[in-house]
Amino acid sequence: MKKILFTFMLLSFSIISACTDKEESVPNKPQEEQQPNVPNKSQEEQQPNVPNKSQDEEHESHENQQEPPKTNTGNTVASNTQAGVLKNIKDQLQTDLPIILPKGLPITKGTFLSATTKAETNQVEVLFFESKEVLPINDKKLKNSQTATVIARLVVKQYQNPKEANEQISYQNFSQNGGQKVDLGYNINGYQDAGAGSLWTGWNEGRWALATHTRTENPEAGLKLAKQAVQFLETHMLPIPKQNGFARLDVYKSGNIIVWQDEKLVYTLDSIKEPLKALEIATGFYH
Repeated sequence: MKKILFTFMLLSFSIISACTDKEESVPNKPQEEQQPNVPNKSQEEQQPNVPNKSQDEEHESHENQQEPPKTNTGNTVASNTQAGVLKNIKDQLQTDLPIILPKGLPITKGTFLSATTKAETNQVEVLFFESKEVLPINDKKLKNSQTATVIARLVVKQYQNPKEANEQISYQNFSQNGGQKVDLGYNINGYQDAGAGSLWTGWNEGRWALATHTRTENPEAGLKLAKQAVQFLETHMLPIPKQNGFARLDVYKSGNIIVWQDEKLVYTLDSIKEPLKALEIATGFYH
């Protein structure tokens, strides 16, 4: 009986051992499917701190298309009207100085007004051109004499106080200076003074002192120009200076200059060939 029981136990142990070996030789299927060397997709989606570069670039590009950078278009938009050009000049100067620009300028028929600008803390400069085509402010073509011609230069400078500004004006009371008295018409008297080959005819209108220049060998030309200026100013108004203004009109078209004070500001017009055109441009500043 003991022999039979021992044989039965030995057989049971052998069967159990065989089953155990079989289970160890079969790989675990779920572990095979995990593939530890390959990133888990769900883990990739759980990385919110890592931006998607291609999506960011696409979003940035879309924003740039919707909101282009702001630029000053004053020098990129041309105008075929003087009012538009003068507005563009004011915008382009970007100055805090309380300057006044003319209402318009006399230009040759078939040409267009344009300008170049410079602005500093206490001074601005505008070079006016007439061009054969419509050109924006500060356009490079304005430097080409075949395309555009300078008609006037305006400089406005601010001084420390009105007294210093007034010292820049060559104002004279010609009736007190002496000289040969001449009739300029419209109840206005002029006074002639000669020296160093030049002949001056000067007179006063309001707060303005005006004078024509000629050479002593051509005295009638100076008197004629003075009479023309007086006649012109009967129907046109110069800007009202605070306190004074001065105009030099040259028969030989080589030194026309008009200067006037507006409190701490001094306006200077020059680079104008025709003396009567210089007066006409100056009257454009009357407001």
